[in-house]
Amino acid sequence: MEFTFTKKSKSLSLALIVIGIIALAVNYFTDTSDHHNMFWSNILFNGFFFFSIALGALFFMVLQYATESAWSVLVKRVFEAIISFLPYAALALVIVFIAGSIFHWHHIYPWMNPEVFDTSSEHYDPVIAGKEAYLNVPFFWIRTIVYLLVFIGFARLYRKRSLAEDKKENLKIHYKNYKQSGLFLVLFAVFSSTLAWDWVMSIDTHWFSTLFGWYVLSGMWLMAVTTTILITLYLKSKGYLPLVNKNHLHDLGKWMFALSFLWTYLWFSQFMLIWYADMPEEVVYFQNRIDNYNFLFFFTMFVNFLFPMLILMSRDSKRNKKYLAVIAVVVFLGHWLDAYLLFIPGVLFEHGHLSWVHFGTMLGFLGLFIYVVFNTLTKAPLVPVHHPYKDESIHHEI
Repeated sequence: MEFTFTKKSKSLSLALIVIGIIALAVNYFTDTSDHHNMFWSNILFNGFFFFSIALGALFFMVLQYATESAWSVLVKRVFEAIISFLPYAALALVIVFIAGSIFHWHHIYPWMNPEVFDTSSEHYDPVIAGKEAYLNVPFFWIRTIVYLLVFIGFARLYRKRSLAEDKKENLKIHYKNYKQSGLFLVLFAVFSSTLAWDWVMSIDTHWFSTLFGWYVLSGMWLMAVTTTILITLYLKSKGYLPLVNKNHLHDLGKWMFALSFLWTYLWFSQFMLIWYADMPEEVVYFQNRIDNYNFLFFFTMFVNFLFPMLILMSRDSKRNKKYLAVIAVVVFLGHWLDAYLLFIPGVLFEHGHLSWVHFGTMLGFLGLFIYVVFNTLTKAPLVPVHHPYKDESIHHEI
């Protein structure tokens, strides 16, 4: 069955985009922070949030090839549609990086200021200067370009082969995807951590954590599954994907349940180990967030842990569309707040505050996300035509 992107849905997505543009305009002209750091960090954290959803979907889809999983074939086109937003979110990030590293329009990343490496400058920072071999603008751009080329390149390759497989039954295509999945997963294992260091952790330049890359990865993975659930449920509510049954929803629900626990485990492990050690160079990260964002900091952890745990613990709840939809929305918003806490406290310190402009910007990105994803869904059948595991997925039971 072909998906139709209705005028009503297009109008909704465009309306959300307009809201986002208005929010950013208001944010820019009312921003009293140094070098419009609030405005630029707003774009950065929202851009990264949606980038992580698309990248997480790419990882999860390739993981299905590596493990030769069959259950997910019927929602594979949903993965591909989510992944299609990767270049758009990447563009938002690149704009922020250019603004900071080349034009110095913001000071989100302290190490992008050349004066912190100059011993004769009053802004000289010996701690940051000690990290100059890694944290310097040319090397940062080399790493960033490599990340984007690898991820977008693999995304386009898998999409191209997927469409080719629809036209002609050819097991060679599937075997190529299977063989190259190992290479992608190795690259992803490294790059997902290093991009978290480069784009997120280096905002708090004095701070470091060996768990941070895994923590960001768990959020990416969880948000990809959560977004897949929401889109799949929407499509089913409109009469699409009739072959997707409660067994497929159960599997997606199990992933959301399990990954919520993984994220919570890493959140607590990072917090507990650093807080218990009480080393100044490490604990400063949490001091800033607890002192200045106390309620939001702990609320985000509890809402992202308790809701999935309490409601999705039973088998029946994972197979219930209403329960899945409610928890998916809660988790989506909860991890958007987590993304806010990853960026804003390190940029604005005690002067940051969650406001409608942040939420409005998120709606703008969401509108663009909906437009791109739904438009991609119209480009191919919602169910892969010649995937070798299609029949097994149709008869999937647990």
